[in-house]
Amino acid sequence: MPDQYQVLRDVFGYDDFRGDQDQIVSHVIDGGDAVVLMPTGGGKSLCYQVPALVREGCAVVVSPLIALMADQVGALQRLGVRAAYLNSTQFPEDRAEVERAYLAGELDLIYIAPERLSQRGTREFLARGKLSLIAIDEAHCVSQWGHDFRPDYLALGELADLWPDVPRIALTATATRRTHEELTARLHLENARHFVSSFDRPNITYRIEPKDRVKQQLLSFIRSEGVVDGEPATGIVYALSRKKVEEYAAFLASNGINAVPYHAGLDRQVRAGTLHRFLREDGIVVVATIAFGMGIDKPDVRFVAHVDLPKSIEGYYQETGRAGRDGLPSIAWMAYGMADVVNQRRMIDQSDGDAAHRRVQSQLLDAMLALCETSTCRRQQLLGYFDQQIEPCGNCDTCLNPPATWDGTVPAQKLLSTIWRLDHEFHGFSCGAGHLIDILRGVENDRIRQRGHDALTTYGKGTELDARQWGSVVRQLLALGIIAPRGDYGVLTITDKATPLLRSQQTLMLREDVKAPARSRTKPARGASAAPDLSDEDRNLFEALRRWRAAVAKEAGAPAYTVLGNKTLEEIARVKPSNHDQLLSVSGIGQAKLTNYGDQVLEVLASFESA
Repeated sequence: MPDQYQVLRDVFGYDDFRGDQDQIVSHVIDGGDAVVLMPTGGGKSLCYQVPALVREGCAVVVSPLIALMADQVGALQRLGVRAAYLNSTQFPEDRAEVERAYLAGELDLIYIAPERLSQRGTREFLARGKLSLIAIDEAHCVSQWGHDFRPDYLALGELADLWPDVPRIALTATATRRTHEELTARLHLENARHFVSSFDRPNITYRIEPKDRVKQQLLSFIRSEGVVDGEPATGIVYALSRKKVEEYAAFLASNGINAVPYHAGLDRQVRAGTLHRFLREDGIVVVATIAFGMGIDKPDVRFVAHVDLPKSIEGYYQETGRAGRDGLPSIAWMAYGMADVVNQRRMIDQSDGDAAHRRVQSQLLDAMLALCETSTCRRQQLLGYFDQQIEPCGNCDTCLNPPATWDGTVPAQKLLSTIWRLDHEFHGFSCGAGHLIDILRGVENDRIRQRGHDALTTYGKGTELDARQWGSVVRQLLALGIIAPRGDYGVLTITDKATPLLRSQQTLMLREDVKAPARSRTKPARGASAAPDLSDEDRNLFEALRRWRAAVAKEAGAPAYTVLGNKTLEEIARVKPSNHDQLLSVSGIGQAKLTNYGDQVLEVLASFESA
């Protein structure tokens, strides 16, 4: 059998492993179990694909991503790997051929969904062949604390008893200490070796701004920063409801953005078509619920935007991590407002879970709100949630444009006093933020006048702030849990946390909202570059190679990045290899890709040189 370094070079075209990959691969090849926590784009798949090609037998890869299995397997087959999948999308004769190949020892990897692997018949079938290892991808799904819980993952712990001598490796890009501990216990991996890499994605710029006509904010962001070399870039926009997904997709499309919706309520064929386009087209923006994107190996997603507040930092990290897998500059943008806090607090209060469940959900939301409202480095706050400490990153909005803080004690007291007086002087009257702000600003309208609220001692006592600034005060008090929503209409009430403020026992420093930087309307945005380190001449060659790759991918019906990745094309454009041996030394070109594309690449280079 080949060793791991020969496989890495000959099959995948790389000279060296990255980070912990070498240790993980060696450990699994030697028959050890492993739990791997590694950021999106960190190279998790190599940690089981390389051992699968070194160990005798066939590896089973447990993946929840049925819609992606064909592309995942196709990418491996183009590398010369004997890979296949079993899922419900196949015809019976196709499944029968995969089963025959497995039993004949003709496969190196087979992808199976957890729902199928939990079936007795599937397990009996696998027991008739020889397994080299079992890889459990997206392993956070096994945890009740994970953001995408899948009940069928719970049965995967039984694999330890079914195949005690087969090494198992569980991998995820998202895990707090609690999630890490729970997936380890549920998968019976207590004796496994654990590999935890840094979750830092330094190429991603994190930016969060207050909602202010959020559709226009999103459109402005995409037009100005959702571009690569002046061309529209690929991106994902996340919304929490199906209705919003369709609404935002239609809005963007009506404004000239190549945007399409994706959610579970759409026809299966429509979803499949959208995923197919996303993987193969440049410049497409998918507006989706959080169900979209997990496991998608598209390296050149330039931005991820959120128009609703995610429910947890784990979910937010997983979703933003789908940008910039190729290591090039990318942006995670979010607009966040008062209504997000009110709605999520209300959903938690009205959920079917018990008190413990609601308490956990509140803790997750509190951490997410702390990230939004921090005046310090966002990346520090984000990684601190995963128990990782870093210095200020210099590549998030709070580092690049530090927000000021101000003493909000008196305005907060005025707001709390207004809520208290309405409750006690007007027979339990309660209202939402808008009415409270109107009272404080002394607005004259029928609602205030008819209810006698202009008689309150706080009426007109808040003119030092405008409506937007008062909205920021309300939002931050909600985030801090000093006030809370009650009922279905977003009315606000005081919590026990307000007592020290009302008694002047606490000073409250608030974050001053920072507006997004103004952008020129006359000069089109260039945005990121697909090959930022190349000279102008080399970039022209790079673009010629990209055009060739696009044609090859279209003819094969495959995503372009599975032919040759951008970094590989960039290196070809820089070193300009003139023969097969020189091409083989380029990172990302192994024997199969040399055989399939070597002559064509050399023809592109020769044509460019002679032009």
